[in-house]
Parts: sequence; structure tokens; C-alpha cells
Amino acid sequence: MAFRGILSNNIRLFLYSANKLTEMKKLLVICAFLSLVGTELNAQTVYSVKYEAQADVKVYVVEYESQADLLVYKEDYSSRAKGNEGNWFFVDYQSQANKSIYFVKYESQADLNIYFVKYESKAGWRNKEKIHLMY
Repeated sequence: MAFRGILSNNIRLFLYSANKLTEMKKLLVICAFLSLVGTELNAQTVYSVKYEAQADVKVYVVEYESQADLLVYKEDYSSRAKGNEGNWFFVDYQSQANKSIYFVKYESQADLNIYFVKYESKAGWRNKEKIHLMY
């Protein structure tokens, strides 16, 4: 009888441990996913490539604010760049960037028209139909 009690307790302990391990694995997967998503949302880092074929997005800098799809503010620090809101931080290496861009000579060649603003508060999308280009 005592043997059954010990065996029963060991089985209960094993099932409890297995259940906790499964919960810990689920928690670990969720944490990893959130950290990856969080990294994407916290920075809009860009790298200007030399060749059009290397770019994710072809960009043209327009002369007037009203012509732009996106008003861009150049951040001085990567930590201050915000999501997909037009606050860009230019990185030194392509591997550090969320997006690679190429500055085209003519507006007709561009996927996205931008205008650089002087104040952070002015940055943002004017044409939300093109917002997907910078995700």
C-alpha cells in the first residue's frame, strides 16, 4: 500500500513538473516574439544605398511639403527614432537598418516622395496609402 502511495505521488509530481515546463516554454516563445516585435516598432532606422537594386524603397526628395507622401525628421540619436512615423535615423551600416533606401533623380522613378522637416512635431504621413513601404 505504501508503495502505491509513493508511486502515485511521484506520478503527480511528474505531471505537475511537465505541465509547468510546457507553460514555461510557451512563456519563453511569447517573450521572444514580443522582443522581436518591440524592436521593430521602436526604431525607424534607414540606410542610404549606392545602387537602386540594393534598395527596399526608392525615395525622391520633393521641393515642397505639400508634394510629399511622408514628412521626415532626421533624428540625431537612434533611440529617439519612432516607429513608422517619419522619424528617421540614418545608420552607418546596412545591416543595422530597418529599411534600405535609394535616392532617385526623378520623381517618376520613386516609390515614395519625402520632404525633410526642421521640427520633429511636423513629421508624419500625408499619404497613408504608402505607409506599407516603410514597414
